[in-house]
Amino acid sequence: MYIYNVTINIDDSTHNEWLNWIESHITAILNTGKFTSAKLTEVLVEEEMGGKTYSIQYSANTREDLNDYYKEDADRFRSDSVKKFGDKMLAFRTELKLIKEFYPKNMSN
Repeated sequence: MYIYNVTINIDDSTHNEWLNWIESHITAILNTGKFTSAKLTEVLVEEEMGGKTYSIQYSANTREDLNDYYKEDADRFRSDSVKKFGDKMLAFRTELKLIKEFYPKNMSN
């Protein structure tokens, strides 16, 4: 599995508007068919520059799905967010490849 992580700092002045908008944005990205799920999380840090920081983690089954997203969809979605929020939003992206998941053993035997 591949994780496409987008970390976003949003200015306090547009925070509520962004928080309402991002749900439809995530849904639209999922509707491309390239990802199987997404998680929206708040990053629990206090930023020197202010605002609030969030992480969105999109899960893709294959590298090809992620590459197809970049080729076919990414520019449009990035452009939409820049048009709407401009310099009130700062985003950076990272890619992760899941190697192995670990779970605690069941303690009730």
